[in-house]
Amino acid sequence: MNYEKIIFQELGVTVELSTFAPSGKTKELHAILHIAPRGELFAAQYDRLSRAEQALLALPQCAGCRILFQRYFLSDATNQEVKRGTFNPLSLSSIQQPPLDGSKVAAWLYLANDMDVKECEGLVTASHNGYEHLWMMGLTESEGDSAQQTTTLLNRYEAALQRCGATIADNCVRTWFYVRDVDTQYAGMVRARRTFFETHGLTKSTHFIASTGIGGSPADTRALIQLGTYAVKGLAPEQLRYLYAKSHLNSTYEYGVTFERGTLIDYGDRRHVLISGTASIDNRGEVVHVGDIVRQTERMWENVQALLAEAETSFDDVAQIIVYLRDPADYAIVKALFDKRFPLTPYVITLAPVCRPTWLIEMECLAIKETKSPQFCDF
Repeated sequence: MNYEKIIFQELGVTVELSTFAPSGKTKELHAILHIAPRGELFAAQYDRLSRAEQALLALPQCAGCRILFQRYFLSDATNQEVKRGTFNPLSLSSIQQPPLDGSKVAAWLYLANDMDVKECEGLVTASHNGYEHLWMMGLTESEGDSAQQTTTLLNRYEAALQRCGATIADNCVRTWFYVRDVDTQYAGMVRARRTFFETHGLTKSTHFIASTGIGGSPADTRALIQLGTYAVKGLAPEQLRYLYAKSHLNSTYEYGVTFERGTLIDYGDRRHVLISGTASIDNRGEVVHVGDIVRQTERMWENVQALLAEAETSFDDVAQIIVYLRDPADYAIVKALFDKRFPLTPYVITLAPVCRPTWLIEMECLAIKETKSPQFCDF
């Protein structure tokens, strides 16, 4: 993994960029964009950020690439609008999880080359080498409680996948559940997801899906849940493996939730490791270091490191990190810790309460490592 920081001085935008580019193979890049506040309204900050995206695409290291996935972290989703712009089609996601650097907006971009990109039944699909990568982002529903909305969204997603020849059980590898007022609404989402999974053959005896369930407010003030998804068609069952790190973590079903701690996907030329939202928890499912943000951060890193190691990867292979904080007053401490541990890895810190009130911090990440698995097609 190659890391670099690019500063567009005139625009006041810093890009943290990771590049995975094996010789002669498909190139993948992840970029986190941070904007320096200049006392403007949102529209001016968003304009600077959009121009920085275009400047990024014009750089030699992005030659031949296009943006496939774009997520914006907003300070006020109801009053801030982001658009697809000139990059149609792409999978666009935005959520109210304020960046804690004082700006109104930050962005995570995923870029790649050699992809045939189109839209299918509301999903954005990117095809290459017999694989079809499908994103469906920003799903919301305005009627019902959090359980009812979750059921509606999962049914809607399943129907869309089926129209594209896929299913949640067979093809979905990553989800994000953003929950308004997570302290009160999370339980309904968990209950509805568990019931949906049971009726679709996803159990502790089969598998679940890597996921993050975290605080976040959709633009629609009536929406309690926002769902984001990523699925892959063309994978053989043996290309997927689920990560547990049982020396550090317990199985999620033991405390009533249904997601995988992490998922490994092997392609012919590389390995993707999708790490779910991970916090300071032990292998009995208990919160560790209650009230101590420094020790919770360190235990969180230890847990993620154990999951990565099970996938024969490490923090050196991580392409991007999203950090979720409950208390914005902890930002300076956590930023200093991350800057020391990950001086070049792209990451963003947002205000997003974790699903248990005593968890002060959570992170998710994606790792990519070059491998040789000739029985599978390259990425």
